[in-house]
Amino acid sequence: MCLYTQTLAAVLVCATPLAAAADTTEERLQRGDAVVRSLNNGETQPTLERMRQEFPFLAEATEAYALGDVWSRPGLDNRTRQLAAVAAFAAIGERTFMRVHAGYALNIGVSEEELKEVVYMVTVPAGFPKAIAASQTLSELFAERRQAQP
Repeated sequence: MCLYTQTLAAVLVCATPLAAAADTTEERLQRGDAVVRSLNNGETQPTLERMRQEFPFLAEATEAYALGDVWSRPGLDNRTRQLAAVAAFAAIGERTFMRVHAGYALNIGVSEEELKEVVYMVTVPAGFPKAIAASQTLSELFAERRQAQP
C-alpha cells in the first residue's frame, strides 16, 4: 500500500470516533434556538426567521454554528457575551447587529449606563465616528423601549 493510502486510512480511522461523537445538525440548531430564546424573552429572532424564508442555508448556518456552536460555549456568561458583541459591532460600525445585541443585553439585565460605557470604550480602538453612530443607535433603542413600557 502506498504512503498516501496508508495516511488516508489512518486519518479515516482516527477521525471516525470524533465524527461519531459530533453533534448532529439538529442538536446544534436546537442549542442555537435555545440561545436566542434565552436572550429574547422566550421569543425567536425576527431577522433569523425572515432569513429562514429566503436564505435557509444562511439561517441554518447562523443558528447551528454562530449560536449553537459558538454562542453556547462555556467560558463566558451571557452578560459578558452581550457586552463583547455590542462592543465589537459598535467598533466595526455594524449598527443593526449592535442594536439587536444591545436589546438582548437589556433583556438579561445589563443597564443602559453599562451600554453607554461600552460606547465610550469604543472611542479608543475605533474612533469617535463609530462611537457616535453607536450612541445614536442606543439612544433610538432606549427611546423605543421607554415608549413600549406600560
